[in-house]
Amino acid sequence: LLVVGAAGGVGSILAQIARRLTSLRVIGTASREDSRRWVEELGAHDVIDHSLPLAAQVRALVPDGVTWIASLTQTDLHWSELVEALAPQGAIAVIDDPGPIDVRALKPKSAALHWELMFTRSLFGTPDQDAQGRLLQEVAHLVDNGVIRSTQGEHYGRIDAANLRAAHERIESGRMRGKAVLSGW
Repeated sequence: LLVVGAAGGVGSILAQIARRLTSLRVIGTASREDSRRWVEELGAHDVIDHSLPLAAQVRALVPDGVTWIASLTQTDLHWSELVEALAPQGAIAVIDDPGPIDVRALKPKSAALHWELMFTRSLFGTPDQDAQGRLLQEVAHLVDNGVIRSTQGEHYGRIDAANLRAAHERIESGRMRGKAVLSGW
């Protein structure tokens, strides 16, 4: 499993869950030294640099390519590298909102693309919408039992315009490690 953006909020939870609850080899991406250490601490078997071409780094670790890719950020910037790094009949899951990507590039590999949005169940009132609560409870249980750890990153203090602006700037920088937290009014 290649996790693009493994140092971010979603990626840091995904890397832990994949490492602790599956037998997958977890390859995370991070571009800064402190982010690399963070992803290693969370349990990734390998960490590669997403500011460099990904496919060659992946192929050096897994010559036939990775079976699964979770692209959590900057999918459009990495798209051709992701497709190249993917094994035939593999799958790419995306959660961000990339610019145009050519999904036809997946056809020669008979690969799948899955787009996920956390709020789909509630937006459309799907029959399984209560599953969201169960999933979040299970993650809370894993944290409470020390199986995975919280990925709270920087705490920006109480919720006000200045702190919200500072947190948003940090998130937009693409250099966030874990989740930004604000609390209280």
